[in-house]
Amino acid sequence: MTHPLFAKHESTLTQALQAQETRGYWSPFPEMPSPKVYGETANADGEQSFKALLNQTFDLDQPSNGLVGQEHSPFGFALGVRYPKAEPDPLFAAVARAQQPWQRAGRDAWIGVSLEILQRLNRASFEIAYSVMHTTGQAFMMAFQAGGPHAQDRALEAIACAWDQLRRIPAQAYWEKPQGKNPPLAMEKHFTIVPRGIGLVLGCCTFPTWNSYPGLFADLATGNAVVVKPHPGAILPLAITVRIARDVLREAGFDPNVVTLLATDPDDGTLVQQLATRPDVRLIDFTGSTHNGNWLERNATQAHVYTEKAGVNQIVIDSVDDIKAAARNIAFSLALYSGQMCTAPQNIYVPRNGIRTADGTLSFDEVGQAIAEAVQKLTSDSAKAVELIGAIQNDAVVQRIERARALGSVLLDSQPLVHPAFEHARVHTPLLVRLDAATDQNRFTQEWFGPIAFVIATDSTAQSLALAGSIAAQHGALTLSVYSGDEAVQQAAHEAAIKGGVALSLNLTGGVFVNQSAAFSDFHGTGANPAANATLTDAAFVANRFRVVQSRAHVAPRG
Repeated sequence: MTHPLFAKHESTLTQALQAQETRGYWSPFPEMPSPKVYGETANADGEQSFKALLNQTFDLDQPSNGLVGQEHSPFGFALGVRYPKAEPDPLFAAVARAQQPWQRAGRDAWIGVSLEILQRLNRASFEIAYSVMHTTGQAFMMAFQAGGPHAQDRALEAIACAWDQLRRIPAQAYWEKPQGKNPPLAMEKHFTIVPRGIGLVLGCCTFPTWNSYPGLFADLATGNAVVVKPHPGAILPLAITVRIARDVLREAGFDPNVVTLLATDPDDGTLVQQLATRPDVRLIDFTGSTHNGNWLERNATQAHVYTEKAGVNQIVIDSVDDIKAAARNIAFSLALYSGQMCTAPQNIYVPRNGIRTADGTLSFDEVGQAIAEAVQKLTSDSAKAVELIGAIQNDAVVQRIERARALGSVLLDSQPLVHPAFEHARVHTPLLVRLDAATDQNRFTQEWFGPIAFVIATDSTAQSLALAGSIAAQHGALTLSVYSGDEAVQQAAHEAAIKGGVALSLNLTGGVFVNQSAAFSDFHGTGANPAANATLTDAAFVANRFRVVQSRAHVAPRG
């Protein structure tokens, strides 16, 4: 019998499957925080709900002993939210007990409950947006879109992909093999989908929902219980998520400990390593540093590990029709959320002899100056700039800006800005530094996370593309952008992207930017270079989260 929540959301699921097959634009979750869509008071209500959580204990009825939480808004104030402190052994014991009836519920229930959770999250988009804003430093619009509807899109994509794999496995089958003159061999076979076990979702501090939802919902939709371990600096968005998930599970008749929160203070030491190597943890989803991701891949051998790590995203400029349009597009990508995106560009390669444009040749210095002026124009008005660049998530990024200044000749210095609404906000404009491919490769082949970019002189476009492909392959990258009107160069760019296992964008000058990734259309990450060992979202991202156990027995031949 179909689970009622599956029936309730089946139309949305069907549309999601169709969108994945066509890869065109589709989203059930409106990305604009419009009162006409979400309700006239939705924004005010969401902000009030967020403020009501500040300086309070966040109530979750799960096994706990004490309180933790030291989040501080990048906009200049302590959140003061305290969360239940979960001791791993009692928590995991409770999760294991919850897992058993959840596993027996079957795929219709897993999918239906997951979709209901997602619908409730969409209703809470404003509350989540303010929590994302004040833990990550994203400006409100990005916090609403990336933390809410876009993250929900990615979650739905994972659920749909999981259902696409689950529905291919019949519950039972009749098998008959002809035996010539003898009666045929006949068997009845039963197939049981068995979840892998407990999933551990390790959140990051810059995109706590967008990066965590795919793994969280891929686990749930394939019957696995989930322990959510947020970054200590960005707990609240995932705590709200876990609260909503637990409410839905409870209402649907399940033990809410199918989804639990393991919040910690910043000084959590080796806890992640201890959690990741527990025998009962069978799935791990991680976003964070290369060092930590590599450790998980090497040491959490009892689990299937999905990682997204650091990368060096790159732009190659060969020729442009309109340098101002190209520079504006690049500048927006550099400034958006102060470059604190896993897809934000860092290295910009320009031939030292200049580039071709519709108006003639532009020198290397003129190209660099055009980009610098475009960035400066975007960020010159503080009141407008902060709605684009947001705030710096943590002091380590500010310190990184200081170190990057010394790497080469500064084309555009990073400046602190005063936020008109939050005087203590940590706000800095992008830094542009000139480097040279002949002498500085050791400086630009690593990720400089934050509002830091390099304009790099190369001998030729061929060298630029060779660098882009080899750096992606060796050091990881999620995005590559190329500007050229030459078909041969465009073909070479495709080959460099394939070599580097990185997504390619060509001649972006309009309203699409290289650091944006659209669910149901774009694959985020390829799993083909060190920046990520998986992609969002394909069959491989979900199929290893369950196993199939069969039984068979002889029956009388039919007919």
